[in-house]
Amino acid sequence: MPRIPYYEVENATGKHAEFLEKLKPHLNIYRMLANSEAGLKGFIRMGNALLYRCELDAQLRELAILRVGRLSRAAYEVFQHERIAREAGVAEEKIAALRDATIEAPTFTDNEKAVLRYTDDVVRNVKASDKALKAVQGFLTPGAVVELTLTVGYYMMVCRLLETTGVEGEEGQAEWLKTAKL
Repeated sequence: MPRIPYYEVENATGKHAEFLEKLKPHLNIYRMLANSEAGLKGFIRMGNALLYRCELDAQLRELAILRVGRLSRAAYEVFQHERIAREAGVAEEKIAALRDATIEAPTFTDNEKAVLRYTDDVVRNVKASDKALKAVQGFLTPGAVVELTLTVGYYMMVCRLLETTGVEGEEGQAEWLKTAKL
């Protein structure tokens, strides 16, 4: 149950209504964010930049996002991004390994393990260790390292918004939760 009421999208006017019209279907996260017109716009712009305009490999990005979601125990986020990860080409066994909270599984490449360790460090310690940073710098450009860090931070924010406001799951999430191990 949401802890803050969802915005009544049908009551939106002007530019807010126009912006919301572009976000169909109106996922629950958008309905929550719509309570802040400026917040919604900034959220969508940053999210779209990270998802569609970065040089960071999409599969590495999705592994990091799933890891943030798991560490944050944010079922909504993990549910959404397991689908997106599959669309980006992440193998089912990698998604399953993350479901089991196993970042050292043999299914992950050395580079993927480095991204997952880096993600863990940023989530848990705010500042990644020199070792974790050097590991990702070994194969990512400076721009991709910045994008990875922005992705981790952005999805930490997303998880905190979802969990604090009580955004409810979308269609299919209740069934998924039975096996999610969150």
